[in-house]
Amino acid sequence: MKLNKAALILLIGVVVVGFAPIEKGYYQFPIRSGMVNYLSGNMAEIRPNHFHSGIDIKTEGRQGLPVYAAADGYVSRMKISSFGYGNIIYLRHPNGQYTVYAHLKDFVPEIGQIMKEKMYELQLNEFEYFPEAGSIPVKKGDVIAYSGNTGSSAGPHLHFEIRDSLDRALDPMKFGFDEIKDDIPPRAVRIALKPLDIDSRVEGLFQRKTYPVYLEGNKYVVRENIRVSGNIGVEVYAYDQLNDAHNRNGFPIFKLSVDKKPIFHLDVDKIDFNTGRFLLMHTHRNTFTKLYKENQNLMDFYHPDSTLSGSIRLLPEEKKEIEILMQDVSGNSSKIEFLLQGEPIEFELRRNNSTSSGATLDYDKNHLIINGIRNGQENLAKVHVGGLVLEIPPVYQGTNKRTYLWDMELGLPDSVDICTETVFPPIVAKIPARESFFFSDGNIEIHFRDQTLLADTFIRVESTEHRGYPGVTINDEFEYLWQNMEVEMNLPGFQEEKNQLHVYQLHAPNRKNFVGGEWNSDKISFKTRNFGTFVLARDNNPPTIRPVRINSREMMFNIQDDLSGIDLFELKVNGEWIQLRYEYKSNLIWTDKLRNEPFKGDIELKVRDKAGNERIFNSKI
Repeated sequence: MKLNKAALILLIGVVVVGFAPIEKGYYQFPIRSGMVNYLSGNMAEIRPNHFHSGIDIKTEGRQGLPVYAAADGYVSRMKISSFGYGNIIYLRHPNGQYTVYAHLKDFVPEIGQIMKEKMYELQLNEFEYFPEAGSIPVKKGDVIAYSGNTGSSAGPHLHFEIRDSLDRALDPMKFGFDEIKDDIPPRAVRIALKPLDIDSRVEGLFQRKTYPVYLEGNKYVVRENIRVSGNIGVEVYAYDQLNDAHNRNGFPIFKLSVDKKPIFHLDVDKIDFNTGRFLLMHTHRNTFTKLYKENQNLMDFYHPDSTLSGSIRLLPEEKKEIEILMQDVSGNSSKIEFLLQGEPIEFELRRNNSTSSGATLDYDKNHLIINGIRNGQENLAKVHVGGLVLEIPPVYQGTNKRTYLWDMELGLPDSVDICTETVFPPIVAKIPARESFFFSDGNIEIHFRDQTLLADTFIRVESTEHRGYPGVTINDEFEYLWQNMEVEMNLPGFQEEKNQLHVYQLHAPNRKNFVGGEWNSDKISFKTRNFGTFVLARDNNPPTIRPVRINSREMMFNIQDDLSGIDLFELKVNGEWIQLRYEYKSNLIWTDKLRNEPFKGDIELKVRDKAGNERIFNSKI
């Protein structure tokens, strides 16, 4: 792995000031170059809370395949980790771009030894290292590592990225890798239509509705004319597939036309990691792609790039033909076609408009949606807001329910009398995005920083209880944050022992994820990047340790924790620290020696969970 260090640094210094274009043939495919390969994931694929930022190359279900440097360059960054990308190498290239190789089993010995010596020096089982520029040069085609299944990988594969000089992910398939074959166009599953303002309806209702699509000839169609009113947004659930592969992938390009005229398109041609979480505004629950731009969405691949661009407005009796073009990075395309029929907004629906037996509250951005029982002739709801009482009629009623809409921009209601009962919306404040904001009601305090929220958000706070312990619900887990909010729960008179008592996020059915928190007298504060329900729970049980293999050459243990999760593991043999590798998916830790010398003497393995419970295993070789 030899390259003239001075010349390499000089060349990169010259190129980085400009933008390096996409140059086909510049990069070598990083695994089994020149052979047919297959992908389990591609760029622009929708993953939980983010776009997939590269390609996942299949490795025949096994680990240990040689991973090659895609171009001349040097190691700029590397990491040993049990989570996320797992074991990973970043290379910097003379064109100013980077390549990234993730979920690796091992680095080649000359690179791995550098990491190992650093980790033994610092006594760290996980470590990220930024070598001096040019100190570890590589040549195109050098073996730099071996493929694996580390980190959050769901199976053996190589995650490969190409990033520009601003650290934005580019689509590797645009660089002309013939190892991947794709002549299959994207496939559609469903569309959805959503009212975008208080005077819009889909099939007479102020609610999002989905429709199946059917392949007829060379296009997908919706087999009904869809009745809408006002301003409507279109969403698409679709996927791509590559030749001889069964897994579903993403694709970058959507184009929306109305009556044969293009009105909107998006092309996910690069991914900025700083704004990647705005995928949560770009999609509906990580599934449907929105063909309109939400207000305050910072992603920049929309055309035109303005709030609610892509929305479609229909007047009564107006008809519009909708066409959606879907295109993958290889140029394969398919279409969805359907017809929208404008209609007047009707008050009497002549059907059920809710399935619940009592009053319900729903929230859609700034809209409060109240469904109440239809009972008698009196139908005006009384909204108590800011010391005033305002009467509003239902926007529509079915045979069993009445529906009221309230724009919370007009004020936050303390209560709403809907004739048959009074409901109390738990809305406490409107929090502006891109600003710092502090909320307190005496029991709950929330600090919002300038990058906490994706968009302006109406905050709802409700006290709750789980198995005798207090908690709090803040909005809904299907509403999203950009960065952490800081929450403090004030629990005056709470007398329980606070050791091993922490905050957990509660999911159905009674599944808990450790959040943490710090106690200060009767208050516990914690940070979270999620909305949802947060409860206290106690973890008194230390982790379990089960020896799998102990001999003079290697040691392996199974470690597990039943609630808060593993936080720390540390092994010493005769008082000397020994590095451990961890695979949380199989609950295994094993030794990684610095020198090829036999283990001998007293063994002490310490494992601690996130609640502070600790177990120590002692033995002797």
